[in-house]
Amino acid sequence: MKGVILAGGMATRLRPLTWVTNKHLLPIYNKPMIFYPLESLVQAGIKEILITTNPEHVGQFITLLKKIDNFGVKISYEVQDNPKGGIAQAIGLSKSFADNEKIVVILGDNIFSYNLSKAVVDFDRQKKGAKVVAKRMPTECKHYGVIELDKKGKVISIEEKPQYPKSDLAQTGIYMYDSQVFDFIEKQNPSARGEMEVTDLNNFYLKQGTLTCEVLKDWWVDAGSSFEELMRANILVAKELMGENEKKDLMNLYRNRE
Repeated sequence: MKGVILAGGMATRLRPLTWVTNKHLLPIYNKPMIFYPLESLVQAGIKEILITTNPEHVGQFITLLKKIDNFGVKISYEVQDNPKGGIAQAIGLSKSFADNEKIVVILGDNIFSYNLSKAVVDFDRQKKGAKVVAKRMPTECKHYGVIELDKKGKVISIEEKPQYPKSDLAQTGIYMYDSQVFDFIEKQNPSARGEMEVTDLNNFYLKQGTLTCEVLKDWWVDAGSSFEELMRANILVAKELMGENEKKDLMNLYRNRE
């Protein structure tokens, strides 16, 4: 299997920070944001990784990552010329890279503590189809794609940002696809907001009956969605690396801010 990290987009919600750089290069505690999805893929045994990003930022990624040799993987790049093209369009850029192999896709601003190794092995054994990774978010799931499972854990629906969610399972930015994904993308039409939506892509697999779901039990942050989530990602990562006294000081600082 191969890995794909999507690091494009305009990141308007993080301006003015993103006037000068790509949001996936912003720091999360002691490392650039892009390091976290890279490390997650390496931990899962992925040896070849593609990064998709904007034309004006690709040089920044190359400059950063050519200085790093401890990932032990081969990194390639693709440019997404249309920053409003959507997630599915960005995934489509990986067709030549995938070369008929299955792929693991991570949005570059997803920061999480979950080890993907078992999910990757399970999907590698899955004859065909796709796998989505979800997180229970009772109060915020309507801001994401919402996944509905039956009592046996089978996916029965996915809706993008529904007004009345059918479950509390939010679709995170972690996806796994077989080689059918590129045929499905070619058949896909832009949504009302003009983007190639990943939820529409996943619904092709749902109709085929080959979509599975993995539910995260550890923390997960959509770090690029707001300044608050960017700060929360920094705090959660810091807590994992700090000693107990340092953790208390950090949380007191955060509470005083609130």
